[in-house]
Amino acid sequence: MTRFGTVLVANRGEIALRVIRAASAVGLRSVAVYSDADRDAPHVREADMAVHIGPAAASESYLSIPALIAAAQRSAADAVHPGYGFLSERSAFARAVSDAGLVFIGPPADVMDIMGRKDRAREIAAAAGVPVIPAANPPARDDLRAVGSQVGFPLLVKAAAGGGGKGMRIVRSAADLRDAVAAARREAAAAFGDDTVLFERYVEHGRHIEVQVLADEQGNVVHLLERDCSVQRRHQKVIEEAPASSISASVRRIVTESAVALASKVGYVSAGTVEFLVAGEEAFFLEMNTRLQVEHPVTEVVTGLDLVALQFAIAQGEPLPFTQGDISAQGHAIEARVYAEDPYAGYLPQAGVASVVSWPQRARVDAALESGQHVGTHYDPMLGKVVVAGTTREAARRALVNALDDTAILGLTTNLGFLRALAASDAFRDAAIDTAWLDSHPDAFVLETPIAAWCLAAWSLATAHDSDARHPFGVADGWRSGSPPAAVPIELTNGADLDDTRVLTVDVAGGRIVGPSATVEVRSLSASSARVRLEIDGAAHEGQVLVGPREVLVAYQGQTYALRRPDAFGPDGRTTLSDGSVSAPMPGTVLAVNVTVGAVVVEGQTMAVMEAMKMELALKAPITGTVTDVDVVVGDQVDRGARLFAVAPPGKPTGDTAGDAAAGAADSGGPAAGTGR
Repeated sequence: MTRFGTVLVANRGEIALRVIRAASAVGLRSVAVYSDADRDAPHVREADMAVHIGPAAASESYLSIPALIAAAQRSAADAVHPGYGFLSERSAFARAVSDAGLVFIGPPADVMDIMGRKDRAREIAAAAGVPVIPAANPPARDDLRAVGSQVGFPLLVKAAAGGGGKGMRIVRSAADLRDAVAAARREAAAAFGDDTVLFERYVEHGRHIEVQVLADEQGNVVHLLERDCSVQRRHQKVIEEAPASSISASVRRIVTESAVALASKVGYVSAGTVEFLVAGEEAFFLEMNTRLQVEHPVTEVVTGLDLVALQFAIAQGEPLPFTQGDISAQGHAIEARVYAEDPYAGYLPQAGVASVVSWPQRARVDAALESGQHVGTHYDPMLGKVVVAGTTREAARRALVNALDDTAILGLTTNLGFLRALAASDAFRDAAIDTAWLDSHPDAFVLETPIAAWCLAAWSLATAHDSDARHPFGVADGWRSGSPPAAVPIELTNGADLDDTRVLTVDVAGGRIVGPSATVEVRSLSASSARVRLEIDGAAHEGQVLVGPREVLVAYQGQTYALRRPDAFGPDGRTTLSDGSVSAPMPGTVLAVNVTVGAVVVEGQTMAVMEAMKMELALKAPITGTVTDVDVVVGDQVDRGARLFAVAPPGKPTGDTAGDAAAGAADSGGPAAGTGR
């Protein structure tokens, strides 16, 4: 019996698009919801109907249960799909949906209550015979002394009520425990409304293995094999793959059988994921995610199944159309998460306009980012996912490198280049990356601007015949009346590095570029508004190039390079950074202020904590000295670049240390957490 025909998608971005398209494929109508920030978002345009639910702030829109229920009623939707993140694991939302007479496409609220809390889930897992990791009982808030003796160091402090890396801290000594607990509780309260934390053994070089399960209302439970999600930074997944080539057959049997046993024990219904930490031949239960996962596409690729369509069928009351013996893996799949963040600056989230967006054609792309779209600070910084497949893991890895080469996002800093370097690395090739590898190898991938990027920029400037002739970029073709085109000198600066300024003389007619230390032979292979292909010293190189009034953006092998033209219009407005100022690295909210005027601070000391794009940032003293200005209080909303503090060095009068603050004074104090992903 059909229970619903119209689905309200209580989410945004790529997951909303994914659900909308899956609904259309099985003949269901879809209703999108949107905040002020998403009025023209792709998911809004693609749905059969769209309903406005509130301001840009998630708390007043995507996290507002009354607003979502009202949108469902207004649109005559008879079912709700929560996607992932936001309210997807909130039992209160599932109950509100059911109480409104709607079908919640997910597990029962009671099951979400049990498995949504890590402490209760741990008890259920142990009762089901699932191996659990050694942990300590939560102590009194003012007595943490027993934790170290019960668990030992290093240990992990983690939020009991959530996931996605939020509310997690690794603690290596008793001296650091109190501060770590305070930070984890603060993050947990902000993200989940519950600051309860757990303490468990931290496995230094473990692998994060998770098992996809499906269960219907008739009591049938199957697993759809496992995924390896070990490539993480600060407990946030970066690259995921299926199946897990790094585990033995015996470990695979333990985790898959345990996942099915746990789902059966709690009466699970719909799609869910059981996560494990694997160390050698040991496997420990971590948590159960009572929702669809970001990385579900890799499971779909290797099994040939559509998980969202199966969720719809289960919610309609249909039994699973297969048994465990019908499920097998074909080949290997890998997914890379594309984030608006700067991996070379502590994974600091980024905001701005994505001027040009080009996704690869030879990959599955789950994304809702398009050219000209503004990426704000209200939501998770994940922009999309690039998913590839191959007959073997190595074939899939090579396909991922190629797909990332074909991907370009200009105008907005992303982790694309970092992903490409990671996928091409020996460590990833050899499956040697565990959950701690990226955090323990912060300098594994050095950002350097290759010769090809310089050449692509300079050649594009020198041949920009059809550009705006009102500025020098538009007339830099070297044309002269009655004589061959002259070689064109192009001065470029490598981003903000004023010491790396080069004059490249581009001889288009002669087919060469003369640089400060070498001459390269260059030949144009093709050029369009999308891509530029050059033969440089006999090898073909391709990139996306965007010429702007002050800089040239070059997307090459995933990484975007900003090469500035310092002499295009004279001074470009860059300011010299003050040694004593601290500013907001991006828009956000001040969570804590730890200093007052007159206080003496040492370099690196945390002066304040702010939240931006669901990530805590510690703002640290850039020098040792005396605090001369404190321009914020807790709760302030600050803009990017706003000066927050000033510090005068010893011996200097404690007057105003004017100047723009260095964004580099901030570093990450916690995981770049998403919306519970």
